[in-house]
Amino acid sequence: MRVPPLLRRVAKGLGVLVLLFGVIQLIPYGRTHSNPSVNVEPPWDSPRTRELTVRACFDCHSNHTKWPWYADLAPFSWIVQKDVDNARETVNFSDWNHRGDLPDESGPSVIRGDMPPYKYKMAHPEANLTPEETIQLARGLHATVGAKGRI
Repeated sequence: MRVPPLLRRVAKGLGVLVLLFGVIQLIPYGRTHSNPSVNVEPPWDSPRTRELTVRACFDCHSNHTKWPWYADLAPFSWIVQKDVDNARETVNFSDWNHRGDLPDESGPSVIRGDMPPYKYKMAHPEANLTPEETIQLARGLHATVGAKGRI
């Protein structure tokens, strides 16, 4: 039985992709996950604010990251690790003595819909807040971080 040339090319292409996927697993970046100890959390304005922040923000913006299974599989591990590293540098609710560059943007970014990011909400449906919860979280973050201006 003769294999059609198109099918042969598709099979070779798939073989190359499988080989490439296997090779990139050897790159260790993104699979050395850490959750450093919690130093100091901010003085939360209410338990509700902390509850909503835990639900929608802590996976990236704290040292309480729950690393999903795909965080051990390149190239997804690279993306997840970079996102968490960047988020912790910006605002880290577990290390409030070194709070990052933009804590006063926390509330406004929730109102604008920038946070949590769409790709995070797609993978974590529990982070999808109702409109009421979004307002509660934004106001609570505003009160907690002591930002200037009004929400």
